Amino acid sequence: MASRRCIALLPQLGRAFRATEQASGTGSLLFARGFADDANLKKTVLYDLHVANGGKMVPFAGWSMPIQYKDSIMESTTWCRQNASLFDVSHMCGLTLKGKDAIKWLEGLVVGDIAGLKNGTGSLSVFTNEKGGIIDDTVITKVDGQQIYVVVNAGCREKDLAHLNKHLAEAKAKGMDVGMTIHDDRSLLALQGPAAHEVLGPLMGAKASDLKTFYFSDFRSFDIAGIPCWVTRTGYTGEDGFEISVPSTHAVALTEKLLANSRVRLAGLGPRDSLRLEAGLCLYGNDLTEDLTPVEAGLAWTIGKRRREAFDFLGGETIKKQLAEGVSKRRVGFVSSGAPARQHSVVSTPDGKVVGEITSGAFSPCLKKNVAMGYVEKDYAKAGTALRVEVRGKQNDAVVTKMPFVPTPYYKAPAPPKK
Repeated sequence: MASRRCIALLPQLGRAFRATEQASGTGSLLFARGFADDANLKKTVLYDLHVANGGKMVPFAGWSMPIQYKDSIMESTTWCRQNASLFDVSHMCGLTLKGKDAIKWLEGLVVGDIAGLKNGTGSLSVFTNEKGGIIDDTVITKVDGQQIYVVVNAGCREKDLAHLNKHLAEAKAKGMDVGMTIHDDRSLLALQGPAAHEVLGPLMGAKASDLKTFYFSDFRSFDIAGIPCWVTRTGYTGEDGFEISVPSTHAVALTEKLLANSRVRLAGLGPRDSLRLEAGLCLYGNDLTEDLTPVEAGLAWTIGKRRREAFDFLGGETIKKQLAEGVSKRRVGFVSSGAPARQHSVVSTPDGKVVGEITSGAFSPCLKKNVAMGYVEKDYAKAGTALRVEVRGKQNDAVVTKMPFVPTPYYKAPAPPKK
């Protein structure tokens, strides 16, 4: 992540950015995502609500978004781990693919087994380029056999849509039945934390009992406080929680209903970054890029078993070779001493050999220690390996550590009984 010296280059972030880095060690979240003049920033429909609640607004991927509220980043991160936090993630791009060829077409662009998903379930996947590099990571939900719901990152929206439209035009020229709808008329809220289901249930009336069989990565349409919503049981914090797609005309009303519960607090980009790092989740642009493959990134599990038979997606041959022969570097976690490691911090052996680089790093509010992730040569990727990270010219001790750094209590379906 960006070091403190980067802050001097980014005056538009002002005190909010400084406060975030000092409170939680996060610094490059915004720096890595790009900037725009305030006048050109887009605003979600919750902008006024954020400001009214003390939100410190900063540029993020072309949007004006809250980085934190009145709570410090550390306080907000801890609150989410113990209660429930509400994040406005409406800057992300939701879209629906429809048609009898929608799944077949999409599987040419992603590594996941979309056809193999049960209706009403989803999974993390990645879009790949011709070299097997990651264009973006995405959550893909199979609503039914001819309808797919996809959410992509805000910072990748333009290139993702250009990529999809290019291949969509080619598909239609071949007579394939597939169409795409972008949901700019909807907002996206993420209710995260161990109390999330307790907060949501009372707003669902007779349907509250449905949450008992609504498991991690499931998708359903629910009325919440009388408002029709699309709900997935997923998130970006490592906690149980829900991502709620709501018509933008009802987003403020739904947010106010959720905030009426004393166990819910608004949370911004700062704690969201701390939470995802503690959970070992990747940030595109830092931990994932078009020059890194899912095998190198530790995301080989997203490549479906059926997809490994033909590797019939972009970059499939490269990924097939990597799975068979191995890769030269891998994404790993670190716990380190001294000041927190940042993006681009050099990783070396105790005797000075450079073996890798940090891609994300911060002080963990929950663990009270420095955590990071990055890429190292495969011979140094084993948990427990002693290395060093360079921070402001100093060599700090670091240990390769398994991720996630904290428990991830996702609400998963019970395992089927053994035969």
